[in-house]
Amino acid sequence: MNTAESSAVASDLAWFKSSYSGAEGGDCVEVAADPGVVHIRDSKAVAGPVIYVSRAAWSGFLGRR
Repeated sequence: MNTAESSAVASDLAWFKSSYSGAEGGDCVEVAADPGVVHIRDSKAVAGPVIYVSRAAWSGFLGRR
């Protein structure tokens, strides 16, 4: 996992809110994928830190539901 990503790079991505996020806002996670990695951020702090993981790691995470 990496966190050394600037918000400028993250702003150029197409972000999608988690389907588990409620309509009320609350605790929400957004993800954006590019060819190499999946980026993850808090939807309430879009200018804040972004972490990113490999596509394989993200796939493994989703498979653990």
